[in-house]
Amino acid sequence: MTTWQIVLLIILAVLIIAVAVIVILGKKMQKKQAEQQEIIDANRQSMSMLVIDKKRMKLKDAGLPQAVMAQAPKMMRRAKLPIVKVKVGPQIMSLISDEKIFDDIPVRKEVKAVISGIYIVEVRGLHGKTETKPVKKKGRFRRALEKAQEKAGAKPIK
Repeated sequence: MTTWQIVLLIILAVLIIAVAVIVILGKKMQKKQAEQQEIIDANRQSMSMLVIDKKRMKLKDAGLPQAVMAQAPKMMRRAKLPIVKVKVGPQIMSLISDEKIFDDIPVRKEVKAVISGIYIVEVRGLHGKTETKPVKKKGRFRRALEKAQEKAGAKPIK
């Protein structure tokens, strides 16, 4: 065997080992997420609240309780999270929103939300539906591209 074949085999072995490690870690993370989702579902409760403000901010700037800061991993303390400031009854508190519903939460409106601890899982409008973001208009280039694809009989890109 020549030297380039040996180098190629070593690189191939390293790549196979890296893929195996990624697959194993992925399965562990998936199990962990499933367990956390079960806990969230078990502790769900519905309550009415007035949304004062919503922002993406660092955990240390959010005004969350000290117990939350102590339990959060160091990487999470520096990451920006979707924080919603709400008034529940006479009390004003900061809650962490699910990333999927953060854009759908209306500001300065009363909503009925499903929460689990300090985590907002779902939001419904108290009086009807919550407003969703308007759909972006297509640009001139995108419209021209779709027209050309229709004429050619190809599938349009979305």
